[in-house]
Amino acid sequence: MTQTLADILPIALLGAVLGLDVVCFPQAMVSRPLVAATAAGAFTGHPLQGLLIGVTLELFALETLPFGASRYPEWGSAAVVGGALFGDSAPNVVGGLTTAALAALATAWVGGYSMVLLRRLNARWARTRMPLLDRGSGRTVIGLQVAGLTADLVRGGLLTALALLLLRPLSRLALDHWGASAASSRAFVTGVAATVAAAAAWKIFHSTNGARWFFIGGLVAGLLLLAIR
Repeated sequence: MTQTLADILPIALLGAVLGLDVVCFPQAMVSRPLVAATAAGAFTGHPLQGLLIGVTLELFALETLPFGASRYPEWGSAAVVGGALFGDSAPNVVGGLTTAALAALATAWVGGYSMVLLRRLNARWARTRMPLLDRGSGRTVIGLQVAGLTADLVRGGLLTALALLLLRPLSRLALDHWGASAASSRAFVTGVAATVAAAAAWKIFHSTNGARWFFIGGLVAGLLLLAIR
């Protein structure tokens, strides 16, 4: 199936906007995988599939602590890619969740590196305008802010578009030759995601007195609710 501009452009624009939300503006948490993947799934006509992979990617994203200038995965655009790819596959396609999650993880890793490059570009622009900044030019400050926001918007859009162009054909090829069963495929993804999320949660609260017991109690209560439904 050939990808057309009409197929890619709406998803790329969504990835651009949600990639911008990660750091620059408005930081309204709409770039979280739970929201971003669901929105991308809705764009493909399958919001429930987007929600499912959004929950899965959210477990991975819990491990990310975006502090300062540290390098971390860019989940906004990546979740859009994952939601779009999983939305492309029918609900009963074996391996659809696995391939979409792997594509999203790869995009998140590349997206983190693209954010580092963007920071370097912003720093280069600022250095060339140091005399004006030293004089307290408000216009220069606003210009740098607008340039940085625009560059981040373009970064997210290009990242999403390129990821779809490269990973959508690979995902379809993998699904055509998928050999694992549906149960084992889903168990692998959810098992790894749950392990990453548990490790991330433990890293945050293990040093707080009593917090681990609240966590275990909540986990047991949630499992019981699932069991009795």
